[in-house]
Amino acid sequence: MSHEFDVVELGPAENPEVGETAPDFTRPLVNDEFWEDTSLSELTDARPVVLVFHTMDGDFPATYIWKEIRGRNWDEYAVDVVGLSISSPYEHSRFLEEWDVEMFRLFSDPQNGVAERYGISHDLDGMAGISEPRPAVFVLDEDRTIQYAWVATAWPEFPPYDDIEAAIEQL
Repeated sequence: MSHEFDVVELGPAENPEVGETAPDFTRPLVNDEFWEDTSLSELTDARPVVLVFHTMDGDFPATYIWKEIRGRNWDEYAVDVVGLSISSPYEHSRFLEEWDVEMFRLFSDPQNGVAERYGISHDLDGMAGISEPRPAVFVLDEDRTIQYAWVATAWPEFPPYDDIEAAIEQL
């Protein structure tokens, strides 16, 4: 079966860079059983965080990204790997279970405000008023200082997993 799709250039982003402090936010953080409002700073106060922005649940890039992260055993690093998308807590809970990635948690941001604060919001073609984050990964230390940043410049585009792992290992 062949999947045909066009690669779409996303243009420049205005994301925070390495050495800057990642913007804090509070959103529902979902696991496969429940969710609760949690701030990014609560997570980084405990340990470094890998923040993975992804497309809405059910979209093939989100599925591919999380299956790759699971396959690379990022849950075994001394970091908290969390995702963020516009999907609802209910959708996140189903996504985690369906794709067997329950070892991770996902922030729910249906209004896409976090992606806007990070300068990585992207309007969905043909859907007036609907935006989502472009794929992006930020590796944060305990002070929320960005140690590594990657932001997609095209759709679909996938993270450089080896580079991210190298950044995690340097924390």
